[in-house]
Amino acid sequence: MINLKTSSFIFLLIFLVSTIQAQHNMITPPNLKKGDTIAIVATARKNIDDNLKPAIDLAKKWGLEVVIGKSIGLDNNQLAGTDEQRASDFQEMIDNPNIHAVWCVRGGYGTARMIDLVDFSKFKNNPKWIVGFSDVTVLHSHLNNLGFATIHGIMPVNVEKASPEVEETLRKALFGEPLSYIVPCENENKSGNVEGILIGGNLSILYSLMGSKSQIDCKGKILFLEDLDEYLYHIDRMILSLKRCGCFDDLKGLVVGSFIKMHDNDIPWGKTAYQIIADITKKYDFPVVYNFPSGHIHDNRTLIFGKKVSLDVNDNYSILKFD
Repeated sequence: MINLKTSSFIFLLIFLVSTIQAQHNMITPPNLKKGDTIAIVATARKNIDDNLKPAIDLAKKWGLEVVIGKSIGLDNNQLAGTDEQRASDFQEMIDNPNIHAVWCVRGGYGTARMIDLVDFSKFKNNPKWIVGFSDVTVLHSHLNNLGFATIHGIMPVNVEKASPEVEETLRKALFGEPLSYIVPCENENKSGNVEGILIGGNLSILYSLMGSKSQIDCKGKILFLEDLDEYLYHIDRMILSLKRCGCFDDLKGLVVGSFIKMHDNDIPWGKTAYQIIADITKKYDFPVVYNFPSGHIHDNRTLIFGKKVSLDVNDNYSILKFD
């Protein structure tokens, strides 16, 4: 008969093993197939314009059905309805077994206001792809912490201006096809060859999540960062905060996407966004690739957060390949 001490030890062992596995192997939602249904919802800024036809047409070209959420068209100042309305719509879509992916219509601000109103218990038993970028970083970080992979990619409002190459990277991610990128060399790059789970998103959003249960877990990971429309000293403050909270201590690699529309003061900060990142991370020995084609740019290539990647940064080019 197993005594109480043995039982407690077995329970602790199971807990530790499951914790270690969760840190290294995130659950990948099922790949889409023709005939599946994707839902379009608003978790942040309102979308009251008649602008979804390009996204709907693209999804249908891929053989997918489209459901429009109740949050689309709601108008509450900047937001798509109240926090409760956005959370309720998102909840309905992630709980519905007939919905196979949830595509956030746009970013802006507001996802952090509704995240704590969402119950992910049914999602854990029936995970599905959550797709978007920018403010959707809240969902990426929160779900990655829960052990589920997500897709960082264009949103419905971006489809009309997206290139066929960008659209194709999203299709490959959704349907589970091989995905890899070769990026030209940049002066600030730091060479190296590593493997690890890719996480990250918008720097400003990740900074805002620090100290919450949605805070990014960088340990043993490869981190992707991007941002736009920020003052350069803000970039310095946010990267420094990541350093001070230990994010870079056990990081395996850093992928730096677009940092565009940066602002400066009358007295210049003296460094570009890339130079700021390079200066603060120079003491670490992990590889770094800059100018990766992802973020608030037209060439916004799709990334899968929570999946293992190999990153090879050398003097000629960089390769990011998903397993």
